[in-house]
Amino acid sequence: MQLPVQSLSTMYAEPWERQAGPADLVEIARAADRSGFDYIASCDHVAIPRRLADAMSTTWYDPVATLAYLAAVTTNVRLLSHVAVVGLRHPLVTAKAYATLDHLSGGRLILGVGAGHVAEEFDAVGADFARRGPVLDETIDALRAAFAEEFPEHHGEFFDFSGLGQRPRPARPGGPPIWVGGSSPAAVRRAAVRGDGWLPQGDPRDKLPQQIARIRELREQAGVTTPIEIGTIAEPLYVGAPAWEVGRRTLHGKPDALAASLREYRAMGVGQIQVRFRSRSRAELIEQMEAFASDVAPHLDE
Repeated sequence: MQLPVQSLSTMYAEPWERQAGPADLVEIARAADRSGFDYIASCDHVAIPRRLADAMSTTWYDPVATLAYLAAVTTNVRLLSHVAVVGLRHPLVTAKAYATLDHLSGGRLILGVGAGHVAEEFDAVGADFARRGPVLDETIDALRAAFAEEFPEHHGEFFDFSGLGQRPRPARPGGPPIWVGGSSPAAVRRAAVRGDGWLPQGDPRDKLPQQIARIRELREQAGVTTPIEIGTIAEPLYVGAPAWEVGRRTLHGKPDALAASLREYRAMGVGQIQVRFRSRSRAELIEQMEAFASDVAPHLDE
């Protein structure tokens, strides 16, 4: 699941999150850890222009700081950047931050990356918005080099480095898995050719099978034989009968019915589902997480 509180976009943030803070994040992360959730995720934006502030808000916690803070209060749950806009930073800067996070957390990092969409953000830090796609492609290659060797070597169109060492090293040889976010044709191709996983951005159920088939086709054409983790973001969920208006898109009801609906994703070829629960408070969110873990999750593999 993506963490609440750390980003307050009006597309998904609940009203209670605006008064929440670090203590709430800690309790939610601990709930995810003890309930057996696979990962908790944090978003990435450096600065939001005024034209987008009403819709996106300007609250976007830094993912490295947030995930490192929560790594210290959890044990098993993995830590996902969903997604790091790595084109805003030199790959050696990104590699240093995320390799350190992976090292400190005992290898629990998943590095989710994406191209970004806010032009002013790129302009402010001197990054190339128009060519963010090719920059991201090369950044992934440069990150893999930096994760693989203490003194990596990379010579590309946008970045060139060698003879520069970085420690601490990632906890796992080769570094954390890199999952690619996005649903555009370019993002799908990037995930297929360069990713260890794919994080679609809100693809509806009827479009997912076509996208997944395209990824598999592109991997075969590129000669990529390693497995890829296919993900999706499920509809908003509420376990049980809500006593308040949870919205027409929200899946709600008995646990077995919710599980049956979510199993449809597995039939499409999805391997992991990111969930979001409707809630009116931190307590209700944690209750929903625990109800999902105890009553819905056990039926997902039936």
